[in-house]
Amino acid sequence: MRHKHPLEAIVAVAPKPRLSFEDWLAVERTALEHRSEYVAGEVFAMASGTEEHNLIVANVVGELRSQLQGKDCRVYPSGMRVRIAAEDVGAYPDAMVICGERQFYDDRRDVVGNPILIVEVLSDSTEAYDRGDKFLHYRSLPSLQAYLLFSQSRMQAELFVRQQDGTWSLSNYQAPSQSIPLRVIDAELSLAEVYDKLELSR
Repeated sequence: MRHKHPLEAIVAVAPKPRLSFEDWLAVERTALEHRSEYVAGEVFAMASGTEEHNLIVANVVGELRSQLQGKDCRVYPSGMRVRIAAEDVGAYPDAMVICGERQFYDDRRDVVGNPILIVEVLSDSTEAYDRGDKFLHYRSLPSLQAYLLFSQSRMQAELFVRQQDGTWSLSNYQAPSQSIPLRVIDAELSLAEVYDKLELSR
């Protein structure tokens, strides 16, 4: 018969309390400097963005805002939270677009649940998560039709598009002359514009 490790017995008697989404959100709404993301009871601090990261986000938001004028679509920068109810997750996409009616979590109107496009800028510390578990969380959003990743160290974009059968297709873009077709919002992003004013190391 296997004997329990003393730590197992302690954990079994007094499990670690898990934060609820509502408790996390209440803390986030009062935070002045630091942000965190919420995943099923656990909270993960977010690192501050580099110049490259912030320039890419600003360029993406600026280009999309210009192209979405006159359309029933809105582009949001990284200050807007998304609630992924199916995964019990609260996250801050670097940018996202919602078309039509917005589904707000409550009357504070600072948490939404129905983006059609999500954009993330990769970093060394977040790349594996953004490609893996975070994309898995995002895919559970019924509204999401496209997921766009940008490298901040080189000119490179990866666009995942949801197909009719629920699978996702991947397209890569690396040349300054290329544009990324975002058919779900009837727009496109020029790589030259997205990476404008960046001093890429390679």
